[in-house]
Order: sequence, then structure tokens, then C-alpha cells
Amino acid sequence: MKKISVLVVDDSALIRKLLSEIINSQPDMEVVGAAADPLAAREMIRAMNPDVLTLDVEMPKMDGIDFLEKLMRLRPMPVVMVSTLTEKSSDVTFRALELGAVDFVSKPKMDIVSGLKEYGNEIADKIRIAKSARLKRHIPLPISKSVNADVVLPTVSNRISSTEKLIIVGASTGGTEAIKEFLIRMPPDSPGILIAQHMPEGFTRSFANRMNSLCKISVVEAQGGERVLPGHAFIAPGHSHLLLKRSGANYLTELNHGEPVSRHRPSVDVLFRSAANCAGKNAIGVILTGMGKDGAVGMLEMHRAGAYNFAQDEESCVVFGMPKEAIAAGGVNEVISLKDMARCVLSKVSSMGSQRNRI
Repeated sequence: MKKISVLVVDDSALIRKLLSEIINSQPDMEVVGAAADPLAAREMIRAMNPDVLTLDVEMPKMDGIDFLEKLMRLRPMPVVMVSTLTEKSSDVTFRALELGAVDFVSKPKMDIVSGLKEYGNEIADKIRIAKSARLKRHIPLPISKSVNADVVLPTVSNRISSTEKLIIVGASTGGTEAIKEFLIRMPPDSPGILIAQHMPEGFTRSFANRMNSLCKISVVEAQGGERVLPGHAFIAPGHSHLLLKRSGANYLTELNHGEPVSRHRPSVDVLFRSAANCAGKNAIGVILTGMGKDGAVGMLEMHRAGAYNFAQDEESCVVFGMPKEAIAAGGVNEVISLKDMARCVLSKVSSMGSQRNRI
């Protein structure tokens, strides 16, 4: 079987060496070249035609974002960004995902040699996923609330319904862009939203801030103990599971630093199961693009508890893993394109309220 060919682009000779060692130690992939800057990388791409590119965010001569923008316009290919755990780098990383990078890995803050080796399996997994991912051409949105007025959907027709209902979202690879596409369409009176997106600690707050700058609803990284109110979305922090709890008539967020579930913390299964237990038929589940099975079991539990669940369709997914598993498990009511997801979810919220009023 032909190995996955990888080009490593990083201005650090140490990082190039370590990434090359990690990749070459995998039986199904090999490094065909290592470039210190985008100009050298451009020539190597032409000469070697690699399957996947790993790309540093900050480099000399031409930064990673400028290079990525040109690359995805002229010669689209799977790219995994390599980012440092800083606020500046996380903002740039999300910009890279907007431009079409499949995913990213973060460099360890301390002891980079042992740290990168510990992350070897994660790096290899993300390269494999990138090789098979569906490439997307993205048109980045300006960061302005007013510019997005034309994409925001009408307000929920039944105000009582938006207060009672909750939208519970899970995603992984490709999820940051899918979540953005979903949230920017939400009107100010949309039901409360809880989100579990696979993302390392240090990036979730920047992601929440970025979403908040784009959306008509309030988007924050969950702190635990917040009331889940209409027009508010809570994103699980990278260090904890996010759960839904009930306190009297109120829904609250809760954080749990327990062991990873389905190999992840935050885990979509943990969030979905808590919604099944606390919200039952008042919950609407949404599972978006992502690799693996996280969320399939939890979504089935939501379905059995009376929730109505949506899955993103294969055509609009970067990776049709998590939605496919949820569909196969039997917990999905409708399979919807990403561009129609927000409209269909809000339509369901309104219809559920109308059905309750008729009863």
C-alpha cells in the first residue's frame, strides 16, 4: 500500500527533525521533504506533490497564513497546522481553519522534545484524517456583527418554546467552521445552546471569543454554574467535560474534569448523556463533522429520552465519521446539509412549541 507522503514546513530545525521522526516512525506514512519557509515549501510541493502538508503558523519570509491562503486558492491540498499554545497563535490557527486547513496540533509549551513525542499518535492520526478529508473552500467572514445581519434567521415563532428547548451540539474535525456556520444564523432569541468541540485547552476561549464577535447571540467558554438562557451558547473548555444540569426550573452548565470518555475531554457523549438525563424531549441534538464515534451512544440516549436529533450529511462534512456513527446507532431523526442545519433546527423548535400549544 502506498504510504501517505508528507511535507513538513517549519522554521525550527528542531521541530522539523522531531516531526519527521514521528511521521517516519508510522508504518503508513513518510516525510518526503522538510522546508524552513514557505518559499522553499512552494518549490517542494511542485517537485514532490505530497499528500499532506504540516504547516507552522508563524514563519519568516511569508507567514503560514499568507502561504495557506495562496495555496488553497491555487493548489488546494490537505493541511495540518502546527501551532503554539498562545492567544495570538490560536487566533491565527482559527483563521487557518477558515481558509481550509483540515485541523491543527499544538506544540507543547515546555520540554518540546518529549512533549512532541508524546503527541506522536495525535499528529499521525490527524495526518491520516487530513489525507481522507473532504477539502472545503472557505470564504472567511468579516468579524462584524452588523455584516452578518443578512444570514441571521428569523426569530423563533414561539417565545415560550425557545425558553424551554435546548440545542445540544457535538463536533470534532472540521467542527470549528461547521459550528460557526451554525451559530452565525442563530437569532437573539434562539434556545440556549451547549457545545462540545474536540479542542485542546488554551484554544476554546479564543474560539468562543471569535464566535461571539461574529454572532447575534452571546457565545462564551463555559465556566460552570451558568444559567442556560435563550440567546446564549456555551462552549466546553478544552480541559473539562461540559454537562447540562437541572436546578428547579433552571438549566445550568456544569464542568467535570473526569477521565476522557471516547478518548476525549471534552466528550460529546458526556454532554449528550447529560442532556438525555436532564432535558429529555426538551433537547434537540446536533452532531456535526468529526472523526470517530464520540457522540453516537450519547445521541442514541437522547433519542430514547425523547429528544429530536439532527446529523450533518456526508456531502457537507469535512469528515463523515461522528455523524455516520450516530446514524448507524439509530439515534438520528434527520440528516441535513450544514447550510440548512440552523434553519431546520429552528423550524423544529417552533413546531415543537406549536404542538405543545395544540395539546
